[in-house]
Amino acid sequence: MQKILAYPLTVIYFIIFGITLLVFHPIQWICFNVFGYNAHKKSVSILNWLLMRCSNLLLTRYTFSNPHNIPENRPLIIVTNHQSMNDIPPIIWYMRAYHPKFVSKKELGHGIPSVSYNLRHGGSALIDRKDSRQALLEISKLGKYIERTQRSAVIFPEGTRSRNGHPKKFQTTGLKVLMKQAPSALLVPISINDSWKTLRYGKFPYGIASHLRFEVHPPLENQGDPDALISQIEHQIINGITSFQ
Repeated sequence: MQKILAYPLTVIYFIIFGITLLVFHPIQWICFNVFGYNAHKKSVSILNWLLMRCSNLLLTRYTFSNPHNIPENRPLIIVTNHQSMNDIPPIIWYMRAYHPKFVSKKELGHGIPSVSYNLRHGGSALIDRKDSRQALLEISKLGKYIERTQRSAVIFPEGTRSRNGHPKKFQTTGLKVLMKQAPSALLVPISINDSWKTLRYGKFPYGIASHLRFEVHPPLENQGDPDALISQIEHQIINGITSFQ
C-alpha cells in the first residue's frame, strides 16, 4: 500500500522540486554576481530549507541533533557517512553558520539547475574519481580555502553512498589531505540514519514516510596521529548508525 501511494507523491515531489531548482538558479546568479558571497550563501541556505520542505511532500521527516557548542570562528572538517542525496540539504541548512562546502564528484557540477551552480561558485571541490591526482589537488585547495576563510568542508569518506544503510569502509586519503591543509580545523563527525530509505525502491518511486536522523558527535582537535584520529571518527560515526544494527 505504501509503495502504491509513493507513485503519485513522487510525481508531485518531482514537479515541486524541479520548479524550486529552476526558480533559485537565477536567484543564485543575481546574488553571486550582483551582491557577492554572503548573499549567494544565504540564497543557498534558503534553497536547501525549501528542498527539505519539498521532501515533506513524501512524508519525510528530519531530526538534526547537535548539542555541542561548536565555534564559528575557526574552520571545520565535517565527516559523515553517506546514504543518499537527501543527506545534503539538512547539512547545508542546519550547519549554515559554518558555511559548509562539499567534496563532490565533478559530474554534479554541470546540468543540474541551482545545484551545479552552487558547486561551481560556492567554494566546493569537484573531483574526478577516475583521476586521483586531480581529486587530491582539488581537496587540497579546499583545505587551504577553509583554513584561510574559517569555513567548513564536508567529506563523505565512504566514497559512494550506502544503498542499505550499512556503512562502508572509509577511504582515508582525501580526509588526510584536508586535515593537513587545514591544521587548525575542528573535526566534526556526523552519523546519518535512514536517508537510504528515501531510495528504497530505486529512483522511482521514492520511498515515503522516512525519518532521517542526523547526530553530531563531539568535535575533535586536529592534533596527533591522523590515522588514529580517523579511526576514532569512523568508530564514532559507525556507532551512531542504528539502521543496520
